[in-house]
Amino acid sequence: MSELFDLIVIGAGPGGHALAEHAARLGARTAIIEKNLWGGTCTHRGCIPTKALLACSRHYADLKKMKRFGVTIGSSSFDFTAMKRHQQQMVRVSAMGVEKSLREAGVAMKAGEGKILSSREVQWTDPLGNVEILQGERLVIAWGSEPALPPGIATSKRILTSDGFLRLEALPEYMIIIGGSVIGVEFATFLAELGVKVTLIELLEQILPSEDEDVSALLKQELTRLGVKIHTSTELRTIHETNDGVEIAVVHGECDTRLTADTALICTGRKPLMDQGQLDRIGIRYDRKGISVDAQHRTNIPGIYAIGDVTGGVMLAHRAIQQGKDLASALFGDGSFIYNEASVPAVVYSHPQIAHVGLTEKQAVRQGLTVEVVKSDYAANIIARTELMGQGFVKMLFDGDKLIGATIVGDAAAELIASMCFAVANGLGKRELNKWIIPHPTLSEALIRP
Repeated sequence: MSELFDLIVIGAGPGGHALAEHAARLGARTAIIEKNLWGGTCTHRGCIPTKALLACSRHYADLKKMKRFGVTIGSSSFDFTAMKRHQQQMVRVSAMGVEKSLREAGVAMKAGEGKILSSREVQWTDPLGNVEILQGERLVIAWGSEPALPPGIATSKRILTSDGFLRLEALPEYMIIIGGSVIGVEFATFLAELGVKVTLIELLEQILPSEDEDVSALLKQELTRLGVKIHTSTELRTIHETNDGVEIAVVHGECDTRLTADTALICTGRKPLMDQGQLDRIGIRYDRKGISVDAQHRTNIPGIYAIGDVTGGVMLAHRAIQQGKDLASALFGDGSFIYNEASVPAVVYSHPQIAHVGLTEKQAVRQGLTVEVVKSDYAANIIARTELMGQGFVKMLFDGDKLIGATIVGDAAAELIASMCFAVANGLGKRELNKWIIPHPTLSEALIRP
């Protein structure tokens, strides 16, 4: 007899994990199937390992500041093998946390492959090849995403995606990064802080194309200071591996250029991980952007839902997590968890960090809004100066009284943006923010509206 569940989730990345755990804690008989590793891309190939490496390079780079603090350090060096151990340990800790939380919530954890047979049936094949049919009142697709490669480009030993980079056992002397968006600038930061020669190629007019020009300009300045060569408005034509490296042909305007390096890193985004054959067989609608869902995460097939990267949009772990909580709350709880696309924050873990929530100034202009821009510099904050945090700023956008967006560039931006997320998500305005008392002296004072 097949097992019967209230909910079957396929994919244990951030969204699937959050959904399964919350549904189970709300009393739903829940199963989750994961064919690779618990925690998905975020834990094993994305958020966690990259931030672990960036923490290492940041501490190494910060040693240069110690003399100003009266701390004398002799010759400094780094051990990439030890950094890799730190990266791997953080991945293990994160994966163990995912497993522990699912187990404690009472979720039936099914390692192996899950294939949807109908709106109520899933075929589960375990790692030994044993097959079992699971029945569920509701099925949720949380397949995640994978690196997107430019047409005609294939990976190799020296032509890598972020997945391949994280498997490197030694750093190259010179790397060319294709793509100047989030993933590209984060890897450029890490490599440059450790002394690797880096060239960054971006097709559009600025790195971080979705951010405002002042944000992009500040980061470009900082990356250039680290030694990164940045080429914007530059198109990749060809890339191929040679005996001892890679050769890349690019074009800028009417100027053709050939570049050589030890390795190339392709950072041209991610795309939904789709099993089109499975979707076609069930009749689930999708397009190149991902599986089509409505505001309640429902596909066109009753009883089948989809959340996270597989639905396209902004591919962020915390976005998928909130979608999972929202769906669990709607199906089995009181609906108190709400997912609102407009209040999803985004963070770039470069140095300095960049974080925003709500509208950027560029987006507001495109929508025809006339907004008030309130901006404060880190240079005016005594803690930023005391801690030698370098350049940065906080920019808030107001439509009348209402706060509709905030961008923070600088140290701790990822932490500071949380309060702005709360304000934007709850529709707060100047009146509410004027009641906000922030302790002095703190970096958080940069958030006070003048």
